Amino acid sequence: MGNQAGEFLLEFPDSVCHFIKIIIAHRIKDERWNRKTAKGNFRIILHGKQAHGSAPWLGIDPIVTAAQIVNNLQTIVSRSLKLTKAAAVVTVGSIHGGVRSNIIPEELEMLGTIRTFDTEMRQKLHERFRTIVNSTATSNGATADIELPYSAHYPVTYNDPTLTEKMLPTLERTAGKENLELIDAITGAEDFSFFANEVPGLFLFIGGKPLDVPKEVKVSHHTPDFYIDESGMKLGVRTLLNLTLDYMEMGSIQ
Repeated sequence: MGNQAGEFLLEFPDSVCHFIKIIIAHRIKDERWNRKTAKGNFRIILHGKQAHGSAPWLGIDPIVTAAQIVNNLQTIVSRSLKLTKAAAVVTVGSIHGGVRSNIIPEELEMLGTIRTFDTEMRQKLHERFRTIVNSTATSNGATADIELPYSAHYPVTYNDPTLTEKMLPTLERTAGKENLELIDAITGAEDFSFFANEVPGLFLFIGGKPLDVPKEVKVSHHTPDFYIDESGMKLGVRTLLNLTLDYMEMGSIQ
């Protein structure tokens, strides 16, 4: 059954309802053929030399090295990539090193994510990333082990233009034309992209922001104040049902 289900999925265009805090409930945002980024996480292990904090000259400090790497990595996007072509993001989201206030640690771990739309830009970003990390570590007497990509890696999410145009009337009828917004590409990533790389795909958002909360004070997901107005789920169910039934009625499935 598992294999049959997988084969079944790949025979049909894909559409997904996704809840996101920054969109008000009872509205749909459709990215059309604009996209979500490819995602590649990274892991850096910096190796220094442990020493007492009162005598830092006896050690090699991976914490100071990490601080310099964080700053230097930001120059990749601002100085090495043609941002008029496509957006890109480099974010360091986690740094772990040391166990005491008065000890320079032996090593340190850095975790982060890279988001890109363009393949050539992604290759250049990865090259600059490795050069900057290794050069910064060397300049401090440290060494760096780089894992890129590390853990999850997702390709670009792309909405098929033909499928999107075909299903647009369904979305307008379901939510109301006034509640359908076409938005630009965003720098989030989505595992839906694996399906859309195999068959024509259509990715859209279903609003989840409470109706009584003004846009000006909306709170993003991945924050402790994130809250979903579950009434928006009804629109999500109707949307998926109508997309499926209308697509079948068009005679695309024999």
